[in-house]
Amino acid sequence: MNINLAINEGSKILKSKFIPNPLLDSEILMAKTINKDRNYILLNSSNPINKNDLNNFYKLIKQRSLGKPVAYLTQKKSFWNSEFFITKDILIPRPDTELVVENILRLTKQKSKINILEIGVGSGCIILSVLKERENFRGTGIDLSKKCLIISKKNAIAHKVSSRLKLYKSDVDKFNLGKYDLIVSNPPYIKTYKLKYLERDVAEFEPKLALDGGLDGLSEIRKVIKKSSELVKKRGKLILEIGFDQKNEVINLLKKNGFYINSIQKDIANNDRCIVSTKI
Repeated sequence: MNINLAINEGSKILKSKFIPNPLLDSEILMAKTINKDRNYILLNSSNPINKNDLNNFYKLIKQRSLGKPVAYLTQKKSFWNSEFFITKDILIPRPDTELVVENILRLTKQKSKINILEIGVGSGCIILSVLKERENFRGTGIDLSKKCLIISKKNAIAHKVSSRLKLYKSDVDKFNLGKYDLIVSNPPYIKTYKLKYLERDVAEFEPKLALDGGLDGLSEIRKVIKKSSELVKKRGKLILEIGFDQKNEVINLLKKNGFYINSIQKDIANNDRCIVSTKI
């Protein structure tokens, strides 16, 4: 069997299980199987595939057909201008979150050296993307998950910014180290009862710790805002990713904690997604 036939077979299996983008997923999983990029697959589709690779390919197709996200099967995800190593212990980076990076870079265009804190660092995709573009910036990341910190460290080394990043295992409530020019967070903001209604890829496979925002979806956001008001310098910035329906509640929380609202940014789907605020 050649690469093209195998990809088409894989695509048919995924389509029968109502997986969106079956052909693209099949191509990506083939690239993973034979350790080549997708361009190679498209240019060499008539090449034969050996039996061992074919078996491994079908194993990946089976896992994908059960809903396991492609990013967990390939252990990588593109975000901003880079590729990040991820595992099942990490929330998969979303295109919407690039809006956060975009805002940080826009706001710090004239700054030479600043100190950034990310609360809930996950894969490190936000803070590492910023450190790569701003060579004199320094970063600190905290997370409750030791596994997330290990992955962040690995990504920091891969992207050659580990010397400018400090990582700590800590709950946001208990972190009291330093004062920061800018704090960023993409905290869990899904209401607990809504978790089971998320897409299967998310509900069954992504870590609940990174999704569950408590009964009203705001329990972690409250903690982040309160602690940020203590850790950010006066006139320092707090940039938050929020749920599409949380704008008004989050604005009230920010104002109560001494923040001025600079702007609310919309994502690709025109939902309120990112709030930029300043400590006054």
